[in-house]
Amino acid sequence: MSGHSKWSTIKHKKAKTDAQKGKQFSKVAKEIVIAAKLGGGDPDQNPRLRLALQKSKQVNMPNENVKRAIQKGVGGGDDSQLEEVIYEAFAPHGVGLLIETLTDNRNRTVSNVKAILGKGGANMATPGAVSYLFEKQGLFLFNSDIDENKVMDIATECGAGDVDLKDDDSIEVLIKPSEFESLREGFDHANLVYQSAEITMIPSTVVTLSKEDAEPIISLLEKIEDDDDVQDVYANFNIV
Repeated sequence: MSGHSKWSTIKHKKAKTDAQKGKQFSKVAKEIVIAAKLGGGDPDQNPRLRLALQKSKQVNMPNENVKRAIQKGVGGGDDSQLEEVIYEAFAPHGVGLLIETLTDNRNRTVSNVKAILGKGGANMATPGAVSYLFEKQGLFLFNSDIDENKVMDIATECGAGDVDLKDDDSIEVLIKPSEFESLREGFDHANLVYQSAEITMIPSTVVTLSKEDAEPIISLLEKIEDDDDVQDVYANFNIV
């Protein structure tokens, strides 16, 4: 097992529903703004912007929205005054949470996050109490209809750390962030279409929960992700 928690799979399914509702547009736009602000508006020279633009395609974000977000980021106006803040928390049963936000008002964001956590029986944690349980890695997800052998061959050539065939016959590939771009280029060159490709946080230690115990935590995580300032939530649990 790669350590990629059950919540990660749930998130990808949820993202499809959110995309259909247009829920993800504002979150992706914020990511484009911050990426352009920090690394410039040329995706060829800005890997983070390149990933953000890929996310915009996954949620079918209109080109005009994408262009406007890039302009906000490089223009330095009021709309680009976003900052990244990461909160750490513990949910019931010792499940660790990393909550990534992009905000123009820290007080509003932390107040909202604390309120959501409190209602879900979770608590904020001190910096470092949870983050050490996660490792930043590149992640590619493929649908079950992909050529598994081709994926394995290219992943191995590029030094992927883990290739995992999931229960639904989909494939996930983990790789160091420094090798992410070379693997992406390898898959693209071979015309292997991935469901998603991202730099994410993978738990090194996973808490195993029953379905009954996991349900309220999943509900809590969904409520956290629904907050406008929250970009992503990572959790280290799996379900038996």
